[in-house]
Amino acid sequence: MSGAPGDGAAGLRTEVADGVATVTLDRPHRHNAVDLATARELAATWRRLRADGTVRAAVVTGAGGRAFCTGIDRDAAAGVPQPPTPYALDDPLLTIGPKANDLWIPVIAAVDGMACGGAFYLLSEAEFIIASDTSTFFDPHTTYGMVSAYEAMGMAQRMPMGEAARMALMGTAERISARRAHQVGLVSELTAPGDGPDGALAVARHCASVLASYPPEAVQGTVRALWAAKEAARSQATAQAPALIALGNLPPERQAELFTARPRSSREYRLR
Repeated sequence: MSGAPGDGAAGLRTEVADGVATVTLDRPHRHNAVDLATARELAATWRRLRADGTVRAAVVTGAGGRAFCTGIDRDAAAGVPQPPTPYALDDPLLTIGPKANDLWIPVIAAVDGMACGGAFYLLSEAEFIIASDTSTFFDPHTTYGMVSAYEAMGMAQRMPMGEAARMALMGTAERISARRAHQVGLVSELTAPGDGPDGALAVARHCASVLASYPPEAVQGTVRALWAAKEAARSQATAQAPALIALGNLPPERQAELFTARPRSSREYRLR
């Protein structure tokens, strides 16, 4: 059945069935880039799920098959005013993830297509990731004169340091294939074309259904235990992010120049 959390008005759909909430970014015309309304609705959805005792696990995915999420919608980003100090940053994506909203039911990400940039705010807060074998992962920040801070920090906790560094630094010149992402541990399981167009989503929903069938106190306690192992380093790192971004980012007009001038796919290749 369709559930109450999220009405889809802000480019987000939420369906609840058998204790599992499926949260779908529904802006395929923009490769599921997150605008400000969708960012607010994501945060509100996770907060509503906190209070819904019937929901014991969740899946987050993107509609359309071409992209899981491509980060913040650039048109929306231009409308976010910033404080005049390198020690503070207003980032609308900081609260789009479940952990940022104190939600401790297990969340599984189902990736089909591109996942890049701000998508890592969601992927870094999922318990594990299921991906179709045609998915790709990359971080475009440095190419366009922007610091990859929160995204790189999140990925550095999910991938070997060298792999996270290569992805963050190489920008759009390289895309990590789903197979490579699986090899380095970013992705837990790959699905093949024979598994159907929604293979990753089906596997993620199956895993979520299993978790939803277990006693929730035990499951959520285990989720908290796993995250406790990471939180100290994560909180210390993210405290430095605002200053790093403020000091390292090119002015927005220069970013726009690079974004519009760079030839598409001229040197991009996929890491196998």
